Amino acid sequence: MTAAKIRMGMIGGGKNAFIGAVHRIAANIDGQIELVCGALSSNPETAKESGDLLFLAADRNYGSYQEMIEKESLLPAETRMHFVTIVTPNFAHFAPAMLALEHGFHVVIDKPISLTLDEAKKLEEKVKDTGLTLCLTYTYSGYPMVKQARQMVKDGAFGKIRKVLVEYPQGWLSLPSERDGNKQSSWRTDPAKSGISGCMGDIGTHAAQLAEYISGLEIARICADLNIVVEGRPLDDDGNVLLKFNNGANGVLVASQIAAGEENALKIKVYGEKGGLEWHQEEPNTLKVKWLDAPSQIYRTGQGYLSQVAQYNARTPSGHPEGYLEAFANIYRNFAATLQALLAGETPTAEMLDFPGVEEGVRGMAFIENVVASSQSDQKWLDFKI
Repeated sequence: MTAAKIRMGMIGGGKNAFIGAVHRIAANIDGQIELVCGALSSNPETAKESGDLLFLAADRNYGSYQEMIEKESLLPAETRMHFVTIVTPNFAHFAPAMLALEHGFHVVIDKPISLTLDEAKKLEEKVKDTGLTLCLTYTYSGYPMVKQARQMVKDGAFGKIRKVLVEYPQGWLSLPSERDGNKQSSWRTDPAKSGISGCMGDIGTHAAQLAEYISGLEIARICADLNIVVEGRPLDDDGNVLLKFNNGANGVLVASQIAAGEENALKIKVYGEKGGLEWHQEEPNTLKVKWLDAPSQIYRTGQGYLSQVAQYNARTPSGHPEGYLEAFANIYRNFAATLQALLAGETPTAEMLDFPGVEEGVRGMAFIENVVASSQSDQKWLDFKI
C-alpha cells in the first residue's frame, strides 16, 4: 500500500480550549496526520486568532465550520482535508458532523457523539448511506493494557464473564465552580449545552464503554440512581447504576464528579469463572490478573509476553511510562491507517479498525437516556433500549 499523509480539519479547539490541544498532539504523534485547516471557534475573530497561533494558511483559517466544509469540498482532491475533527461542547457535535458527511468528509468526534439519541441515530444512518468512517474518541480503549485485558477475555482465559465492576470518581465539581465563570464546568452543567445528563453523560459513558469493550458484552438492563449533590445544579453530578449484561452477567457502575480529592480515578474489574482482571487508569501500564487456583500476576506494558494487539499499541520500551496522550494517539493512528487503506482501494485490517465508531456513539447516547429514564422511574429495572 502506498500511504498518503492524512489531512485534518478541526472544528472548535481554539485558544484556551483544553481538549483541542490534546487532539492535535495525539493526531501528530505518529506523523501520519497533518492539520491543514480549521474553524477553531464559534466566534469568527477568536477562530482566526487561534488559527494564526497554529500557523494555518490564511486562506484555510476559517471563521465558521460551514465556511470550512463548503470551501474545502471545492478544493482539488489532492489538497482538501480528508476528515474533520469536532472538539466542541456536546450541543455543537451533530450539525457539523452531518454537514461534513454530506460533503464527503470522514469525521472524528470527541465523545459523546451528539446531544440526543435521535441525533446519534441520524448520524449512524448517514454513515451507512455514505460509506464514510466516523471515529469517536473514547480515549481509554486506546491503552495497551486495556487491549490486553480485552484480548484475554476474548480468548476465554477467564471463562464465562460473570461480573463487571467499573467506577469513575472525580472531584473537580465538588464546588459550584460554574458560578464563578469556569468555562469547563459551565457548559458541562448546562442542559442546553451538555444534554439531559451531567456526570453520567460526561464520564459515565466512558465507564460504560470501557465495560463493554473489555468484557465483549452489551448492557441489557439497568437500575439507576442519579444525584444532584451540589445544591442548585441542574444536572446530575453523581450516580450509581446496577447492570445486567446480555450473557446474564451482572455489574455495578459508579460515576461521580463530587468525590472530593479524586483526580481521574477510572478503575475496572472483570471476573469470570476461572479468574479476573483489574486495571486503573491512573496506573495505566499495569494490569493485574487474578486466578481462582493460582497466584495473581502483574502484566506490564511493553513486554514480549503480551498479546499482539497490546504490543501493537505500545510505543515505548518496558518501564517507560505511557499514558493518556499515547492512548489518544492510538485511536488517531488506527483511524488514519484505516483512511490510508481506503484511499489505496484496500480493505483495512482488524488492527486498523480497532477504534470506537458510530455504533459505540449510539450506544453511549442510549446509555445516557436509559440511565436518566431509570433514575426517574418507580420501576426497579428497565430494559436497555436503543
